[in-house]
Formats: sequence, structure tokens, C-alpha cells
Amino acid sequence: MVFILFNQIETGMELPHFVKNDPWLEPFASTIVARLKTAKEKEKEVLRNVNLAEFAQGHKWYGLHRENNQWVMRDWAPNATKIFVTGDFNDWKETAEYAMKPVGHGNWELILPLDKMKHGDLFAFSLYWEGGNGKRIPAWINRIVQDEETKLFTAQVWAPDIPYHWKSESYRRTEEAPLIYEAHIGMAGEEERVHTYNEFRIHILPRIQKAGYNTIQLMAIPEHPYYGSFGYHVSGFFAPSSRFGTPEELKQLIDEAHGMGISVIIDLVHSHAVKNEVEGLGKYDGTRWQFFHEGAKGEHPAWDSYCFNYGKPEVIHFLLSNIRYWLEEFKLDGFRFDGVTSMLYFDHGLGKAFTAYDDYFSGGLDQEALSYFIMANRLIHHINPNALSVAEEMSGLPGLATPHDQGGVGFDLRMAMGVPDFWIKIIKEVPDEEWDVGNIFHELTSKRMDERVVSYAESHDQALVGDKTIIFRLIDKEMYYSMRKDQPNLAVERGIALHKMIRLATLSCAGGAYLNFMGNEFGHPEWIDFPREGNNWSYAHARRLWSLVDNKDLRYSFLGEFDREMIQFAKKSRLVENPEVNWMYDHKWNKILVYSRGKYLFVFNFNPSQSFPDYGIPMQASKYKIILDTDDVRFGGQNRIDRQMTYFTVPESGLTSQHYLRLYLPARTALVLEKQEFKRVR
Repeated sequence: MVFILFNQIETGMELPHFVKNDPWLEPFASTIVARLKTAKEKEKEVLRNVNLAEFAQGHKWYGLHRENNQWVMRDWAPNATKIFVTGDFNDWKETAEYAMKPVGHGNWELILPLDKMKHGDLFAFSLYWEGGNGKRIPAWINRIVQDEETKLFTAQVWAPDIPYHWKSESYRRTEEAPLIYEAHIGMAGEEERVHTYNEFRIHILPRIQKAGYNTIQLMAIPEHPYYGSFGYHVSGFFAPSSRFGTPEELKQLIDEAHGMGISVIIDLVHSHAVKNEVEGLGKYDGTRWQFFHEGAKGEHPAWDSYCFNYGKPEVIHFLLSNIRYWLEEFKLDGFRFDGVTSMLYFDHGLGKAFTAYDDYFSGGLDQEALSYFIMANRLIHHINPNALSVAEEMSGLPGLATPHDQGGVGFDLRMAMGVPDFWIKIIKEVPDEEWDVGNIFHELTSKRMDERVVSYAESHDQALVGDKTIIFRLIDKEMYYSMRKDQPNLAVERGIALHKMIRLATLSCAGGAYLNFMGNEFGHPEWIDFPREGNNWSYAHARRLWSLVDNKDLRYSFLGEFDREMIQFAKKSRLVENPEVNWMYDHKWNKILVYSRGKYLFVFNFNPSQSFPDYGIPMQASKYKIILDTDDVRFGGQNRIDRQMTYFTVPESGLTSQHYLRLYLPARTALVLEKQEFKRVR
């Protein structure tokens, strides 16, 4: 379908659907068409008469493999003059037997009998170029380990005699709206250390299943030398991080999640790479320009990292092969692409507000990155039509999260990064007695009609050191002293009430998917801070204190219970899959907000002090039952709502006059009501 659309565009027969649906894009139609045409031409140039899936198989040729009862090692290093493989098997010496041979087009190859290496051996390249040499970890290797004493990284022969046997091999992600649990393996446990794939599988997977989330987004899976980078300075693109365990243990984690009906996606970092030269891709063959742009374009000014050259076929081959590798080898259900804004714009989107359409079409967009994304998304959905492709993107580029067959870039979802920014801003800057409920609804539902977004109140970004989680902003130091259920505290009660309302509002207005970061559902206190020199290499803030939510004497259990009920409601009702969120009523001074989604009515009283005993909401004749409310005593509320009652609308005068749904709305409380079958009496 996408090729048909491209051909129509080339002949001027058809504009992309998202352009036709947005009259503000009409002045930029020729630019959009030209971009799509260039992307098609780039794909044709790169593929050379093969399809994307056939092209994206570099991992099956490069790297280390057992083929025909022998070891075969291949690599691409066009500037190299000599490459020796050194390791445990040859006492780390450069010998002729382990010298790789050039085989054309910058490729090198070594073929060895099986008895010359064994599973578990450590090794590296000793790579030479004109004027220099250095140790290198192979770019395509699937296993990298770190020495406990020296802290140096080394490649490892990883070829178990018995491959992992998948139990849930036929699992496919359903059409359910993604309810995403963002998690980090290393900090998922309570002890002050790095935790493992197995510990996550055994202890955390059941929590996620019980909480009702249907998708896990794992951070920091590809190998990264600095733990504190949160996995965003990748060194080994094909190697799952060994600090958490083995590849088989990661596969078992994914397999068991699939057995629970939970999809697994990972953060994929193709936006940049760590500068490290031994364990990373920095100056891999002695040059900066092998994988990255030369000069200023090749260095990210804010991240101290190198930027890929997306116009180079070999780099596209590397990155697309990386996508296919993770999808097939680990049976992942998709990716959250990190740093998409940084890739799309020459200035990386730094310091730009993107307040006008000119910002997207004034010449600052990197066509090569756009072309890469179109190919990447086509590949993902070719390999697995049910896979999720999510863009971490803050500019709101039109067409980004629009399907290919509508002329879009093809991401399934875009992160609604403005939503958490909005919540943090009003919590920090505006007393809640001055919150504008109409503005809250606008911010939570503001998106392009042709795209779906991942809505969230906070992710890991809002919890990093130097920032604060929502709960910590609301309660602050009182969290240290007054979280016991037998310790009344107005600041804590306010914080818990608003925490529930903020999350319910965000989920119920979600534009396609919802996300929560591990532990934030129960109001995990404080911040995230990985071991570093500045905190004396402490793990105190790089863990999750599950004992807080498990302790029924603490108020954290209220928040955990509410989140579980909220997620289960959204899952059972398929709420987020209904695209229509309809405003019905708001009152700025009373702080009342009402909207509907399908047969569900959401009523919020954000007023900090005033309860309304018989508040009338203008509606059509109907009747409702309350199915969820934040004032439930199980959630730390005051139990002021009658959940057994059926609520009928009442006419103002005669039956044909305006009807009102009259509800008791306690201060800082939200209700979810389900519409019941109603027969009007004539």
C-alpha cells in the first residue's frame, strides 16, 4: 500500500491523508511529498533489489557464528590494515592462526576449527590502521562481559550447546491498548546492588501481572559501559547487558511474561552511541566516520556522544539488522525509540519550542534520519505485524505516528511528553485551588487526530536526581514522617488524593496507550540516582522499596490498591481503545470537570476545600452506577460516596426539559460512572 501511495504522490495524484485532514498543512504539502519521495529513493538505493527483511540480516553474517562445524568470525572495518583475534584460547597473543583476512568491501573474516574456541572464552580484536592500533570489542558481538576487578569489558564466545527452548513461541500481542509498565532490571529489587533478569522474572513479573499492566517496557537492555547512563550510552548494540545475567535468562523472562499475556518491548537507542573506543563504536576502525558523522554534526552537544550517519548504507544496514535481531532472537514485541527528536533535527531540537508549523518545514529536518525511520518502521511491521513502535518525540512532527498507508512515518505511537511536563508545571507553580480544570482537560486530550500517543503522568525522567516524582512534590518531607495510616496529616492526605486524581485523569484521557514507571504507581518516595562519584557510588536510590507497598500499615498500600483497580478497570472495559473523549462540563471556580468515554462518565472535583452535596450536571436523560471512586476507604479515602445507588438524571421541570445528574462530590475526589440501559417513560 505504501508503494502505491508513493507512486501516486510522484505523479501528483494524491496527497497523504494526514495532509488532507489538516488544512494547516496544505502550504507545506510539496515539502511533505518531496520528503516521502526522497525516502523512497533512499530505500531503493540502499536495498538494491532486495526487500527490507532480506537486507536486515547483517547479524547473521557478521559477528561470531558456528557454521558447518567450524567457527566463522566476520567484521566490517574498512580502514583497518590488520585484525588479530586474541583471547583465552591463544594467551591473548597476536598469531597468524588467528589473523583475520580481508574479503572485500571493508569486510574481514576468520575461519577456525571448532576446537580452537569454546563457549565462554573471552576475546577481543587487536585492530591496526595506518598510524595506530587498539583493542576493540567486535561491533556485532552478542555477548560482552565486565571483569569484576579491572572493570574492563571483553567479548565472550556465547554459543550454548542447547539453545533456549521457547514455551510461548506462538505469543502475539493483541489489539488491546498498551498499558505499559516501564521498568529497569538492575534497580527493580530492594537491595543496594544490581539486580538480575531472574530476580525480575521471579519477583517483579507477578507484581506486574497482578497490577493488570499488559506491556512491559524494559530500559537499559543493550550493553552500556556506564550503569548510571540508564542504558542510553550504548556500546554493544547486539549484546543484552551481562550485568543482569545471561541472554538465556533474558529470554526466559520474556517467555514467562508472554505466558502471562504480557508483551515486552525495550528501549532502543539508535539516536547516538557512547564515545568509548575499546568497548564501543567510537573510532572503531581508527576513524570517526565509519559509523558517525565527522566534525560537529557527529557529536551530540548535550549528551557527550556520537551521532550516527543515517545516510550511509552500511550504517543503515547495521541499525536495521539490530532491529531484526532483537525482534527474532528475543521475540520482543516492539521498541520505544529513544531520542527521536534529536535524530530528526540538525539542532537536535535543543531549545526549540515547536510552536508553529514552520518549525517542522523550515529546512531544519534531517531527511536522512526521516528516511531511516520510515525504513525501520516498515521493517518492524514486516517482521511482526503486531509489534509496537513508539517514538520518544517531543516536537510533534505531523505524520510521525501516522501509518505508512496514510503517508506517515509509521510509528504506532508517540510519547505524549507534554503531559508530564504539564503536571509538573502546575504542581510546582500553581496552587491547586487555582487549577483551571478546562485547561487540564485540554492538555490531557491535545494531540493530532491522526495519531495515537502514550499518555503518562510521569516516567523515569520525572524521577531522576535533581527532579522529583509527583508524590514527592505533593507531600515532600512529610513522606519521611507521616505515611503511617494511624498518623493523620493534612499534607499527606492532600497528596494522596491528588495523586489518584492525576493518574485517573491521565489514564482516562489517554490518546492510545498509558504508561507508568516502576514503583510510581504506589508513590515510591524520593528520586532515582545511580551509583556515581558524586554520591560515593551508592545504590541507595537505584532500587525499589516494595516493602513500603506491601506494608498494610503504610499509606503506600492505598495508592497501590487504587492503581490496581484503575488499571484493571481500563483493561476490562477496553477504555483506552475508544478514541472519543468527549468534554461535557466544567466549572472554573467550583473546579468541577466532567467528560465521557464510551459508556463511562468521569467526574472530578478538584476543589481543595468545598464539597458539593447535590451537584447538577446537565445531561440527556440517563442513569448511571458508580464503579470506581477515589474516595473509597480502600484507597485512603473517607468513604463518603454511596456506591450502591443507581443515579438517575432528573428533569429541571417537565420530562422534556433539561436533565441533570445530581451527585455528591466531595472535595478532591473523582468518580467513574457506568451508563446503564435506560428506557424513557413517555
